[in-house]
Amino acid sequence: MVDLLPHKLRSDARDNRERILDAARAVFAADGLDVPMREIARRAGVGPATLYRRFPTKEALVTAAFTDQMRACYTIVDEGLAEPDPWRGFALVVEKLCDLQARDRGFTAAFTSAFPHAIDFTADRERALRSIAALIRRAQEAGAVRADVVLDDLVLVLMANSGLRAASPAARVAASRRFAALALRGFRA
Repeated sequence: MVDLLPHKLRSDARDNRERILDAARAVFAADGLDVPMREIARRAGVGPATLYRRFPTKEALVTAAFTDQMRACYTIVDEGLAEPDPWRGFALVVEKLCDLQARDRGFTAAFTSAFPHAIDFTADRERALRSIAALIRRAQEAGAVRADVVLDDLVLVLMANSGLRAASPAARVAASRRFAALALRGFRA
């Protein structure tokens, strides 16, 4: 009977959960996913037991931390597909995905399957890649993207973009924008 009642977190538990998620997002964005759970708890100002009570595994924490970024990724791809001009739609997706990667290294690692059993990032990735492949075909049919471009070419660009290193987050974003512009020149028919 107790299991049927809605479970609402106390305000302090809800606050702890949000602090943990905020700390995890910040740490993952700056340092990737290899940061120990104890470090995330320390930065959130909670004990490890509190962290593990809310997120029993790192995969569960990654899933919760990156749900919004996954939605942002879908939004970017959908925005590209909705753009009437196929080239502008394709360019928008490349630029915005590179920008998202530059701003959040942790999301890139999660999306490229550092934790394949978290939420079903595999299914999410497949959905996004199918949409991007459709975008490439549409741009090729319009004569805007080279005929020999394949989805793996864009995946390689995203992998290379995720490896950019810079002295500051702003410098990483600037380098990513430059890299995306160079990549788009290579894709252009």
